[in-house]
Amino acid sequence: MKDVNEMKKNAKRTDDLFEGARSDPSELKQSVLRGVVAAPGVFNAISAIIAEKHGFKALYLSGSGVAGAMGLPDLSLTSLSEVAEEVRRIKLVSKLPLIVDVDTGFGEVLNVERTIREIERAGASAVHIEDQVLPKKCGHLEGKKLIEVNEMIEKVEAACKARVNKDFMIIARTDARSVDGIDDAIERAKLYLKAGADGIFPEALESEEEFREFSSKVSGVLMANMTEFGKSPLLSVDELRKLGYRIVIFPLTAFRGALKYMEEIYGELSKRGTQREFLGKLMTRKEYYELIEYFSYEAEDKKLKEKSTKIMR
Repeated sequence: MKDVNEMKKNAKRTDDLFEGARSDPSELKQSVLRGVVAAPGVFNAISAIIAEKHGFKALYLSGSGVAGAMGLPDLSLTSLSEVAEEVRRIKLVSKLPLIVDVDTGFGEVLNVERTIREIERAGASAVHIEDQVLPKKCGHLEGKKLIEVNEMIEKVEAACKARVNKDFMIIARTDARSVDGIDDAIERAKLYLKAGADGIFPEALESEEEFREFSSKVSGVLMANMTEFGKSPLLSVDELRKLGYRIVIFPLTAFRGALKYMEEIYGELSKRGTQREFLGKLMTRKEYYELIEYFSYEAEDKKLKEKSTKIMR
């Protein structure tokens, strides 16, 4: 019996290394109620570890980030299974609530229901679904097309019905500002809230005045997208808080920075044939191992082997 109890304790220690997926969706809702939540974009598990290290209260997984990390454009080329798998990888190493971009829900109403079940089961705390026609486009590009309002209402209702935990947030994104103007975006947002959405994401507002007008006319939790090189002004988290926004995302900021730096590193390596000249710009082996808690895994592996050896004697 003692050996069995020891094995259970060992299993618990191993579980502790992988307990990120146990974050409760209510944590995100509580954070939103307490004040504005800044959610930096992450694009894989290691980026999530780094973001969590810097004290954020939530993370954001961008559809464009998932596609971009695969070398693909943000044109509905990724699948539900690929996004869900990235969520699972991130949640294995991060305890922070994760907001996930599920594009248009990967299809029609029944597809939306499955999407919610899969993403919630993978460990996310929230999703946002947009009202674009497939194939969708980046929200800050021209040529977007919208589905009919009633179709989006059906998707929102389906999403709310499909979730298991009622604290799992359904955020409805509208791209109407760039297609039919801000008045239509406001009217759509009001209807999506009536359909049960927990929050609204007005994409590609074009001025601080538009952010103010939208928040003055639409109640509920509002999410602002501070993506670079787009149509929206780059307002600070505090400025957006004062304008009435409760979630602020930075979808590709770190991703763009990483790409820019990789471009430089590969260029220097190709030109010089050695990394000797820029070693000071690289994360050291020690820093990297500390980041991924290498020695914690190694220690756990050693303990388990020692225990199993004793049992076999």
